Amino acid sequence: MWFKIHWKTPPPSSTMLHIEFNSALLFHRKPTNPHQISRIQLSSNGWRQKNQKTVEEFKTMVISSNPLAPELHISSHQQPYPSIPFSTDPNNVILPINRRHLLASLSVAVAPFFTSQPPDAGARGLFQMPPARLTNRYYLVRAGESEFESMGIINTNPVAKTSVDSGLSERGKKQTVRAAFELKAMKACEGSCWIWPSITQRAYQAAEIIASVNGVTRSFIVPEYSFLDARGLGAFEGKNLESVSEVYASDSISPSIKPPPINDGTPNESVEDVFVRVTQLMSILETQYSGDTVIIVSPDSDNLTVLQAGLVGLDFRRHRDLSFGPGEVRFVDINSIPTYKQPASAVYKCLNPPSCR
Repeated sequence: MWFKIHWKTPPPSSTMLHIEFNSALLFHRKPTNPHQISRIQLSSNGWRQKNQKTVEEFKTMVISSNPLAPELHISSHQQPYPSIPFSTDPNNVILPINRRHLLASLSVAVAPFFTSQPPDAGARGLFQMPPARLTNRYYLVRAGESEFESMGIINTNPVAKTSVDSGLSERGKKQTVRAAFELKAMKACEGSCWIWPSITQRAYQAAEIIASVNGVTRSFIVPEYSFLDARGLGAFEGKNLESVSEVYASDSISPSIKPPPINDGTPNESVEDVFVRVTQLMSILETQYSGDTVIIVSPDSDNLTVLQAGLVGLDFRRHRDLSFGPGEVRFVDINSIPTYKQPASAVYKCLNPPSCR
């Protein structure tokens, strides 16, 4: 417990200040400077343990030098004590501070912050597809052709996603450079932008090219380690690229159909599985950023078609109609589907994905 003593007016230099508390001498000294502020501490643990209500009992303090009483202001605080201006009212000579009273007053002061209703306009709850609005601008980019794609081989096993063999082919690098300049022409990174690529080799290489062309530093590249992995095609792993048409035929029947499994570690993901991943990604982005531009770079088309189908409310059985070519760039517009990607038989709306039956 600390006691803070303010000398309000210069006291007589010969006067001794003598303060007692429960017959224990606390302070005995001459005042010096006219406006000096002194501190004393109750360091005796003995009386403190015997007297639990020290703050209340502080009222019994006796100032033996009665002539000085109107010239003093004495307040008590727990260490560290705040700087509190004293009253000029002579009747308020001793102002003990009770911790219980202090907490009560604080609770009254902060109560309006907890009882008032927050504004609904700025609230951001759980992210759902299709969203009512987006707080950021998004550009979707498919990385250029990979080395495996140039050989016509399906490669979706995440074990090899950081391998140099999963990187961009020479043709893929050129496609990505064109995509980077297309983003620049669209002024995607005017001011600033965040680039979120899959950690897959070709996607991260594409992000570096995009950053270089658009004057974005590496600190604005945020690698995504799982939510943007290429869709796992199970038993189709290692087969010819043309066989992927069988997967899309199943997708057109139901978004819950998975490719046949395989035991080499390659996942066999349905459209609904991909939807869960990309929704988690969007939830992170919509929570982490506000009013920013985010460029999402995917190693394959399916991540982006499922994402865009979810954003615009398109039936997932038709996600393939929104397919991205290698190096393709698209601005996210949740109000419409690009005219050149309209499904052949009108727009299959899905207002509660992935339940679009």
